[in-house]
Parts: sequence; C-alpha cells; structure tokens
Amino acid sequence: MITGSMLRDAVVSASHHINNHRGDVDALNVFPVPDGDTGTNMSMTIGAAAREVSRMENAGAGEVAAAVASALLRGARGNSGVILSLIFRGVSKGLKGCREVDGVALANALQIGVEMAYGAVMKPTEGTILTVARLASESAKRTANTGADAIAVFNAACESAAKALATTPELLPVLKKAGVVDAGGQGFVLILEGMRSVFNGSGIIDSTAGEASPITAQHHGERKEIVANADGEIEFGYCSEFLIHKDPHSTRDPVRLRAYLESIGDCVVVVDDDTIIKVHVHSNEPGNVIQEALKYGPLVNIKIDNMRQQHTNAAFDSPNEPETQPEAPAVQEPAKPFGFVAVAAGQGLKELFLELGADQVVSGGQT
Repeated sequence: MITGSMLRDAVVSASHHINNHRGDVDALNVFPVPDGDTGTNMSMTIGAAAREVSRMENAGAGEVAAAVASALLRGARGNSGVILSLIFRGVSKGLKGCREVDGVALANALQIGVEMAYGAVMKPTEGTILTVARLASESAKRTANTGADAIAVFNAACESAAKALATTPELLPVLKKAGVVDAGGQGFVLILEGMRSVFNGSGIIDSTAGEASPITAQHHGERKEIVANADGEIEFGYCSEFLIHKDPHSTRDPVRLRAYLESIGDCVVVVDDDTIIKVHVHSNEPGNVIQEALKYGPLVNIKIDNMRQQHTNAAFDSPNEPETQPEAPAVQEPAKPFGFVAVAAGQGLKELFLELGADQVVSGGQT
C-alpha cells in the first residue's frame, strides 16, 4: 500500500531527480518547437508541488494527491508542464477519499490521468509524453489485474514508461532526425524514477543540481547543439500562459476561449477548474490572447516567451570548440549577447532566480 507520507516524499524525490537532470532534458527539446526549456518547465512545475506537500503531515494519499494536483495546475509551465499537471489531476480524481492506495486504485488513477491529458490537448501527438504515460498506464492496469500490490504496479508502470520512451523516435520523425528521445517523455520518466526511489525504500533522491549527470550517451555540448541546429520553422513564435481567476458572475464557457485560441495558434490547453482557468497557447498574437482571456476574469501569473529568441539563444549556449581547448586568454568574449545577474538574500531566493533563468546570483540584500 502507498500511504500519504510515501506519496508526499515521492513527489519531493521526483522534484529533486528531474531538477538534477533538467539541463539534459532541455537539450532534448526539439518538439513541438526547439526552444530548449522542457526540462526547466517540468522541473519548476513539479517543484511547485513539492514545496506545497512538503509541509503536509499525517495526510492521506488522496489528500496529498489533491494538493499535488492543485499546485501543479497553478504552477504549470510550458506545454509539458501543463500536460504533467493534467496527468496528476486525473490521478488525484482517481485517489479521492483514499487514505492508502492499493494496486487497483493506483492503476485506475493513472488511467484517469492519461485520459484527462489526452482530452485536454488540441492535437494529441504520439511519440511524446502522452505516449509514454499511456503505455505506462496500460502496463499498470495489466499488472493490477493479476492482483499485484501498489508498489509492483508502479514498478511495472516505470519499466513500461522507459521502454516507451525509447520508441518515441520511431513514432515522431523530427525526433529520429535529431537523434533524440522526446524531452517531455524523458522528463516524465525521470519523475517516475524519482517517485519509485521512495516507493521501493531507497528514500528521497538528493538534490545535486549542477553536478554532471548525463542521461544520454552524448556529450553535454553535443546535446545543446541538437536544439540549436533543429530544423523547422517556428510557425507560432510566442508561448503565452497564465491563470484566469474566474468571474463568478460570468456565464462565458471556457470552451469558447479554447475555440478562439485554436483559431489563432496551436499547442492549446485550456483547463477549467473550480475557481481558475489555466491557459497555454503558442501564437503570433499574444496581445489578442490576453485581450480575449480578460473577458473571462482577471489574469495572474502571466508569462509570455519569445520561442524564436529562445531557439536563437540555444545557438549561443552551444559550444562549437572541442572539449580540449588551449588556455583561455585573460579576457573572453561573452557566451551570449546578454546575461542576467540577480542579487538575492538566502538560498531559497537564489534557487528561485536560477530557475527563472538568471546566469549568476550575487548573495546580498538591501543596501
């Protein structure tokens, strides 16, 4: 049986594990657009959930799952982060009212999560995190039907997820051409592995972000070049995402908002919760996205990224020289045209600024 404390620790472990490897996952990100941020987005998404549940004591598994789902939805970043939040939202619905989780309940919850993720995505694409999650769920279901306990069911899901990840290049030509697996799928596998460490008794994986820990056979520089050299025009250049606090007096249906966004962009996800609407879309008209969304209520946590610029920045981050180089001169040209330096007091704020993309953080406070 999986208890609430085990699930809580598993989410924290998953957050550490993907954060340790987020740069590697970023470097696999060539689909749906080569903007190189999938690992960062998934890490920040589940990091929000880890911070929320780490304070929970003596809670049942269903209660922990509900807190995870809520934090993920509010903190979801990027297409992959929103899909991850949808999977866990479905899991939360499946575990509602459960103090402890057996194999059958876990398999059913994973199935609901997959169905919710597929249903919310405008154009579900096989060879992505959706495929990895679906095949993991199907394996969990088969294992649960044999009478296996929750740990065995989760282990089966992990093993199938890893196998499914390896097949993604055969399902998505852009991945095969680049010679990589799907970034979102890789992130999901890392999250499952982090959770598995707790469920199997190995404990919470330590946070070792910044240490060398490659997840592929390629050198780190070569992986960065994959994103920089990825082919294909970015049709919709701006990634817009935000939360809408629903106007309690409004009769507008969020389905209409989704239909409008689908008419001007792609990668549309509109999740209607009790009090908020989570929106994610790639478009060339972020202003129109914002104006239309305002009809449904006030906006918070607005984030608009220029994905074409992100792709260009990947080229600056991608070293072309061999690993063995002559001694550098005293003055070097910057690796990219602009850098960000933040001043922050305390480790927590430092980590937050680094997650947001700061190149360096100077320790200090108000002076």
